[in-house]
Amino acid sequence: MDTNEALGTHQKALRVNLDPRRYGTFAEIGAGQEVSRWFFRVGGAAGTISKSMSAYDMTVSDAIYGKCDRYVARPRLEAMLDYEYKLNLDRLRESRGDSTAFFAFADTVAARNFKGTNDPHGWMGVQFQAHPRDEASRIIMHVRMLDTDATLQQEALGIVGVNLLHGAFFLSHEPEKLVESLLDGLSTSRVEIDMIEFSGIEFRHVDNRVMSLKLVQLGLSKAALFSPKGEVLQPSEVFYRKTILVERGSFRPVCTVNLDMMDATMRQLRAEEGHGSDEVVEIMEITTHNLLEGGSGAIDPRDFLARADMIAATGKTVLVSDYPEYFRLGAWLSRWTKKRIAIVMGAQSLLQLFDETYYHNLDGGVLEAFGRLFKNDLKVYVYPFLDRSTGRISTARDLEVPGPLSHLYRYFLERGVIEELEGWDRNCLEVFSRDALARIQKGDPTWEAMVPAPVAEVIRKHGYLGFRKG
Repeated sequence: MDTNEALGTHQKALRVNLDPRRYGTFAEIGAGQEVSRWFFRVGGAAGTISKSMSAYDMTVSDAIYGKCDRYVARPRLEAMLDYEYKLNLDRLRESRGDSTAFFAFADTVAARNFKGTNDPHGWMGVQFQAHPRDEASRIIMHVRMLDTDATLQQEALGIVGVNLLHGAFFLSHEPEKLVESLLDGLSTSRVEIDMIEFSGIEFRHVDNRVMSLKLVQLGLSKAALFSPKGEVLQPSEVFYRKTILVERGSFRPVCTVNLDMMDATMRQLRAEEGHGSDEVVEIMEITTHNLLEGGSGAIDPRDFLARADMIAATGKTVLVSDYPEYFRLGAWLSRWTKKRIAIVMGAQSLLQLFDETYYHNLDGGVLEAFGRLFKNDLKVYVYPFLDRSTGRISTARDLEVPGPLSHLYRYFLERGVIEELEGWDRNCLEVFSRDALARIQKGDPTWEAMVPAPVAEVIRKHGYLGFRKG
């Protein structure tokens, strides 16, 4: 069969069934046995499926996989994969291990409920051997079903599962193509995949941050989130019941001024809300538009990883999003938390928010944009801007918004949804990332004073941003 040919769901399931090496278990909870059904339907399933099961009852599920706090969650999925994969090896390895590559597929899903009041989503994964007697590899992902009908959601889930299994078995050597294949037979209006993680021997050279960026580039997700250690994160698990502080930037490189903006906002948040440090998630966000600014028309993964590494060196969480407008970013963040969302930006960036040309695609123009931005508990904190030619410092209170929108700006100030930052470091106002970048590329050592020490270490170690040793 031509592996470059676009295959339908039926063909993919049949291809798996006709491969004599593949043999394993399907364990599905929450939306029916939607994935295994495909393999039974196309024929030849006896050569592929050792067991198919659904442990719907919580007591039964706990008896098999152990107790848990949440059933539609990553820990439950991982427990299912570990248990079912080990069971296959224990029962079948001696009799057929020399010729069989075992696998365990699992999903735990909350499809649309009868009243239509829940958020349909689920965790899905496969643990598998690429070859007989091989060590295990694993792919796990988080899926959101966007259809409004439960039957359509179940149908979509089945297709995604077939795509995942087919990709794991036949595209594991090309993980980017595997990601591209996940929505074959579907569209981004039906399913969103907002987290994917590859692990194990087959994916030992895969950087999961690049794979998650691929999800955003393909439109399978609008944003991807990474821990300072480079781990792929799922938004609902990170933001649940947390206040979110986010700073958008190019971060080429991360400079002392970027940290001063975050630190000043944190102090103000704590004074206003009494937040502890463990109650606030600090995010540094890069947009895909910003990643395209190199002029090539394509995102350079090396440039993206350099920025992500520099942000991680500061201990902040990395967010890459496809939300050029702040009101769309705010809406996405508010999906995950009911607490305060704090966006910190410089005074010059704030002026751009009031540029009506950015909102020509909205029927309500700038008024609609601000209505959507401040719809939830969101506040913009404004960091001052230093005009180096005049020495004048512009703050939120004396910022001059041109035209009739100046009245709207004053209203936002009085209402308190736009707030001036205090306690900032005067020395940091002199620091601009474009100057630091130019000095790095020229070999001017004064750049090191413009960035935090951990960032300077990362730049020197990896030769980022054109840095040359010696």
